[in-house]
Amino acid sequence: MKNPTVLASGFLGVNVEMLKRVAEEGAGAVTFKSIGPRVKSGHRNPTVLAYEWGVINAVGLPSSGYKDMEEELSKMKEVGAPVFVSIYGASIEEFCEVAEAVAKHKPAVIELNVSCPNTKAEGMIFGCSEKLASEVVAAVKDVSGKVPVMPKLTPQTLNIASVAKACEEAGADAIAAINTVGPGMLINIEARKPVLDYKRGGISGPAIRPIAVRCVYDIYEAVDLPILGIGGVTEGRDVIEMMQAGATAVGIGSGIYYRGIDIFSNVCDEMKVWMKENGCRNVKELVGVAHD
Repeated sequence: MKNPTVLASGFLGVNVEMLKRVAEEGAGAVTFKSIGPRVKSGHRNPTVLAYEWGVINAVGLPSSGYKDMEEELSKMKEVGAPVFVSIYGASIEEFCEVAEAVAKHKPAVIELNVSCPNTKAEGMIFGCSEKLASEVVAAVKDVSGKVPVMPKLTPQTLNIASVAKACEEAGADAIAAINTVGPGMLINIEARKPVLDYKRGGISGPAIRPIAVRCVYDIYEAVDLPILGIGGVTEGRDVIEMMQAGATAVGIGSGIYYRGIDIFSNVCDEMKVWMKENGCRNVKELVGVAHD
């Protein structure tokens, strides 16, 4: 990676052309939106809403299925940056089915979405359990060959560090944290109804950054793996904070809503200014320093 910023799963990563554009805007790596075992339409609109302090969404993991993604996956080298592929399933067998197909295209990382808060069958059930999360990781490692495997964890678990440790022991190559917080709900008081058709949704944006930072901090103390820190990052200072908590790289998703697609290059420029002012010569010097 040319820099520590990563396009987080769920934002813009619908095809190679969009991933290529994000890479050209400065992202160090990019992530395909979560791919499932079969066609899934997701939830009905409205599915996404920005409110005062963040974004709430219940998109519902829409996917054309991995079989219809073969052509896009085969063109990953055109992106010009490392490509992560996020996958999901309603069972361990489905995770393995998708992972095996995706691994043939040799992405930089397979991200396991075991933490979506706005679906039922494919939701947080895996990420909230040390046993289930580790079983998914171990099973996917058996079919993914040399492609690194990175589970994406939920802040809704009682002890995210222990889940991360279980994933490490099962063979995970890295940890991503966190997925959206929730589910939450907003109500239109004039209509007297929840604003989302699905009623409940995951919360992202600046409001969740302190939760994400704490989760990354806890995970860093529990495992000896690279961590992709995600949650509420919109400025260069936020990336530095996440790295000081223990992140090796930092995902940006909702930040695109707040600052546009060029947020990646802008954030890197802001980091350079801070690093120069604070006598920091390499981003590696930032990782985990808040633990010293």
